[in-house]
Amino acid sequence: MHKGLLKTWKTDKGFGFIKSDTLEHDTFIHISALKHMSRKPKVGDTIYFEVATQPDGKTKAINCRIEGVAELKAPYQKHNNQPHRIAKSNFASSFLGKVASIALIAVLCLYAFNRYNAHSSSQTPIISNADLATFDVKHPKIVNPENTQNFTCDGRQYCTQMSSRAEAVFFINNLPGYKNGWG
Repeated sequence: MHKGLLKTWKTDKGFGFIKSDTLEHDTFIHISALKHMSRKPKVGDTIYFEVATQPDGKTKAINCRIEGVAELKAPYQKHNNQPHRIAKSNFASSFLGKVASIALIAVLCLYAFNRYNAHSSSQTPIISNADLATFDVKHPKIVNPENTQNFTCDGRQYCTQMSSRAEAVFFINNLPGYKNGWG
């Protein structure tokens, strides 16, 4: 590890040079080598660094730190333990994001509505007035002969005039003048 003094620094470009008594030439340093420091470097800072040779033969400082300046504990934290602000995606607030969200909600609602209709229509048969008018023809009533022996057509027309359910059923099935009501 070498120790040197930051001789020049170009803030707008993000680089500078370190002068070290142990090295023959000034060493190039880029801001990316100090990204873990809590502040940017200033001319006159003491820098601890290692030297790496680039493919073009030039040297540069790596694994750098500024003397007396706190290092960040992790790349995502500032030295006061506050996380860096993470940029939020603008997709949700963009026009396309809103249209896509509305379309997704509409598709889900339509799917749920169709599933509900398919389920409810398969559960309950629908009976029309035409079905009720032809019900007696399609499903004739069965009269038990043993019950009919005790009943006679004596002019009664209402349920309230019957003495039993069996007698009322006999009148409903066999007499044309019967009126299903309370009288």
